[in-house]
Amino acid sequence: MTSPSSGGGALAREIDTSKPHPARMYDYFLGGKDHYEVDQQAAEQFMKAAPEVRAGVLANRRFMHRAVRHVVGEGGVRQILDVGTGLPTEPNVHQIAHAIAPDTRIAYVDNDPIVSTHSMALLEGTGTSVVLADLRDPRAVLDHPEVRRVIDFGEPVALLLVAVVHFLADEDDPEGVVATLRDALPVGSYLVLSHATGDVHEDRREDAAAVYQRATASLNLRPHARVLDFFGDFTLVEPGLVKVTDWRPDEAPEAGAPPIGIYGAVARKDH
Repeated sequence: MTSPSSGGGALAREIDTSKPHPARMYDYFLGGKDHYEVDQQAAEQFMKAAPEVRAGVLANRRFMHRAVRHVVGEGGVRQILDVGTGLPTEPNVHQIAHAIAPDTRIAYVDNDPIVSTHSMALLEGTGTSVVLADLRDPRAVLDHPEVRRVIDFGEPVALLLVAVVHFLADEDDPEGVVATLRDALPVGSYLVLSHATGDVHEDRREDAAAVYQRATASLNLRPHARVLDFFGDFTLVEPGLVKVTDWRPDEAPEAGAPPIGIYGAVARKDH
């Protein structure tokens, strides 16, 4: 689960190690090494409140892989705007896309300087671009010179908002933020979005969300109906908005695996 901002909606120019950061906590959940002790402590607290979180982030990651294969393979899209990309974890979006279509262009966008620094170092020579920008200011994302260099908004684009919109509080106007990005896409484009929910584990949602109150971005769990609204008038690809484990799974679920409280869907702009 990545983060759109590092405090107050202002773009972070310095790495803040005094508070846990969702992108670095996500890295810890995935077994990575790009995090600090404060992130590890918060992640451990979150896992006590929601023991299935590690399985959840892995399931969300696999959903992203399947969704990218769909929009590039079946959808024929050759440019991807991934907002809230988080720290690079293999296989990443460009690796999935390039395995199908090596000419696919990808712009990774995140606001956390540590994400930007690590991404630029690890992705050098891959034909991708890394942009430091804030999801809370969607026009700045769309108008960023590097985004405009990589992405041609006259041709179909796959917009990825994977496990990031739930870090927008209601006062950030998440519907307006997503609509601004969505409306900039031409016909034939896709929106890939996943979002944490309290629908699945209602008894634990307050304890889990409370951990992020001490982080640089809050966790805002939303019900199915509100997550569905983010897709606007886009046409949902079957099976629609479902738990990420149920979106076109390519392997059987593990016996006894906990239910995952993350919804995900892929939708196409048809008009």
